Amino acid sequence: MTGERAPDGRAADDRTTGVPASGDPANGVPVNGTGTSGTGPRVEDVFREEHGRLLAALARRFGDLDLAEEAAADALEAAVARWPVDGVPPNPGGWLMTTARRRAVDRLRRDRALAVRLAVLRVEAERAEPVPDPAAGDASGGGADFPDERLRLFFTCAHPALSADDRVALTLRFLGGLGTAEVARAFLVPPETMTKRLTRAKRKIAEARIPFRVPGPDELPDRLPAVLQALYSIFTEGYAASSGPGLQRVDLAEEAIRLARILHRLLAGRRETAGLLALMLLVHARRATRVGPDGTLALLDDQDRTAWDRGMIEEGRALTVAALTGGPPGPYGVQAAIAALHAEADGVASTDWPQIVALYDVLLALAPSPVVALNRAVAVAMRDGPEAGLALLDDLRDEPRLRGHHPYQAVRADLLDRLGRLPEAASAYRAALELAGTEPERAHLRRRLADLEKRL
Repeated sequence: MTGERAPDGRAADDRTTGVPASGDPANGVPVNGTGTSGTGPRVEDVFREEHGRLLAALARRFGDLDLAEEAAADALEAAVARWPVDGVPPNPGGWLMTTARRRAVDRLRRDRALAVRLAVLRVEAERAEPVPDPAAGDASGGGADFPDERLRLFFTCAHPALSADDRVALTLRFLGGLGTAEVARAFLVPPETMTKRLTRAKRKIAEARIPFRVPGPDELPDRLPAVLQALYSIFTEGYAASSGPGLQRVDLAEEAIRLARILHRLLAGRRETAGLLALMLLVHARRATRVGPDGTLALLDDQDRTAWDRGMIEEGRALTVAALTGGPPGPYGVQAAIAALHAEADGVASTDWPQIVALYDVLLALAPSPVVALNRAVAVAMRDGPEAGLALLDDLRDEPRLRGHHPYQAVRADLLDRLGRLPEAASAYRAALELAGTEPERAHLRRRLADLEKRL
């Protein structure tokens, strides 16, 4: 019965859609040049690695995301023109940074009004910057000796003054290195619409004078969840696409993991950053087995567990231990523990369902939601039988957030089928089929419904 739904605890409205595309992450310039030897790194690869760091440093220095974007794009254009001829420099990130800063200064010299406005904002930002506390090393990734400007940009993009969608869009744009067209595809909206959304979000940052800084130790507990949620929203859509021809968007999931690694490296002392990265790794380790060679959905029961990525699982398990050690658990650490139990089992029958139910009880107390309750009902059904699981589902039937959530109807159909209530099961499968967003999910539900109808 256990299917491949969204990662445990995913909320129905915590979605983005789409997949990163290759190509210039800034403005459409082709970026496939290499050094003169033909063996050096491509401009695209270098820029993708350096993009977030470059933008963060420029935004921090000049206090304006638009200027940072323009200067970064100018630096990339210069690299595209120079590197294929001169070769990739020994320190490509430093070359890009120096070039971008010079281009930003050139733009400010041409626009004195902008220069004056940014100078005022810079003074205000410096006044608002908290004095670093050397004893609070985990708040900035290393105390007063700040290691990476990207951490400031993480918190700027995920500021609570911005909407959840804007946080995800800005994170993809500035830290994921995606161009506006790629972010638009991620949300399934026209590029013009995304351009307006990003412009509004940047304007709000400027008008609200949101500082480019890491929150102080007292602020961090309230601000970090928004950053983690933005990354998790990106990952969940990569794990289980909300629409389209494919079940997964692997590139999007891997981009979220890349960003989570950066955040964990910068905030190694924060256990929930370890929990989020652990959860992503443990779930993503199953990516190769979730869809069969013919594109069909493979349920957890049917997946070849020997093909799961063991290295990713071991890394995720170690991070889970770190996330659960040293204090009360957080929601991502608990979800990682659930994923770890699935990864450790030889099969569905040998899975420690009582422990999974207990962990869902903890998760419901930490982060109650109808989707968590749905996943707990599945675990209870595996532990106590389909009738017990169905009773819990019936308690959730009026939850608004589950009305458009096709896994609710799919799980209900399966439990009804196991109880021999075939007409009701068929009706639930039809309801799930109407709600499913991807073709592999619809194909799976059509097969289950056809098999059931033969037994009616």
